[in-house]
Amino acid sequence: LRIVFSLGGRVIRWAGVYTATSNLNIHALPYMKTILNETNETVSLYVVEGNERVCVERLESRQNVRIVESIGQRLKLYAGSGGKAILAFMEESEIERILKVAASELNPKHAAKEISQIRDQLEVVRHNGYAISHGEWLSDASGIASPIFTETGTPVGSISISGPSQRFQDETRLKFYADLLLNYMPKLSNDLGYASEKSQPFGTETHV
Repeated sequence: LRIVFSLGGRVIRWAGVYTATSNLNIHALPYMKTILNETNETVSLYVVEGNERVCVERLESRQNVRIVESIGQRLKLYAGSGGKAILAFMEESEIERILKVAASELNPKHAAKEISQIRDQLEVVRHNGYAISHGEWLSDASGIASPIFTETGTPVGSISISGPSQRFQDETRLKFYADLLLNYMPKLSNDLGYASEKSQPFGTETHV
């Protein structure tokens, strides 16, 4: 059984995003292959584009039940692990701008409470260095993601490990996934010119 999700379109616009981030794809792919081999879960690379994140590379799990994300798929920055891993490390003014957009898109009756919860979650992400989500943009789908930084310390994207939620409930497994991301994402950021030894963007403790 394959669980396939596709949000469609904007192919020409996405092609421009892919071309602009081709260097990131080249550097990220070896790490993604290693993570896939160690987890056998779908591994996705996202980049920031406006108020959204775009999936520009994806390696599919070999398991019978798996999450299959379409390359070119666009998702909110404030929902899901792949988005929050990026949003948490953006400039404060950008975070506020995105949260204003979120407030306008959420149910007005619950928007204030949900925005407050997102703020709390982003604080946890900044401390841990990764985000975990369960069913935030898709029911029965879970993920864990960590940011990728450019040489200026700006989060350019994230890599996520995702799959059916029943396989993402075990704390030992989640800790293993978190440790993988905390090991490889700083190295990928270093490949892009980020000097992590000068300014560590987040703590090194793993909390799940």
